Amino acid sequence: MVERRALILGGLALATPALASTPNAFDFTFQALEGGPMPLAQYRGRVLLVVNTASFCGFTPQYAALQRLHDAHEARGLTVVGVPSNDFNQESTDARKIREFCEGMFGITFPMTALNHVRGERAHPFFAWAAREAGPVRWNFHKYLVSRDGRRVQGFSTQTAPDSPAMIRALEAALAAPPGA
Repeated sequence: MVERRALILGGLALATPALASTPNAFDFTFQALEGGPMPLAQYRGRVLLVVNTASFCGFTPQYAALQRLHDAHEARGLTVVGVPSNDFNQESTDARKIREFCEGMFGITFPMTALNHVRGERAHPFFAWAAREAGPVRWNFHKYLVSRDGRRVQGFSTQTAPDSPAMIRALEAALAAPPGA
């Protein structure tokens, strides 16, 4: 028998499992690059491609392909989310400089978070969750493709270009699936 407890919300009691439900991608919140909260819940029902980025890496040109993906598939439900990280010592620690670089060099318009840790004990909770679900980040431009329901995540290594056949197949499948599938 599942243990239940009551949750009181404004006088309304709701039965909830005693153990917290399994987290999904939409349970996490980042800080936006420009400041303020950036809850992933605002993208509920969309496919997310969450990528740890860096301005001074040999894989930085992947920004251009990420922007093309975002532009080509945004209307179908894709949101690319860039997560700058200096875990590999290849990113500025100044948010303004990161934004200027991304816009000036690649015309980035997709959402960007503030600087975050993406691996190890200090990893942002989203990255700790995604690493458990789909493997850890090993380098800059590691990609996590998240289903519309936020529960399924697939990891892609740095070497998998955003416009590679493998990525496009996975992205098309995620976009074609209904939110609960």
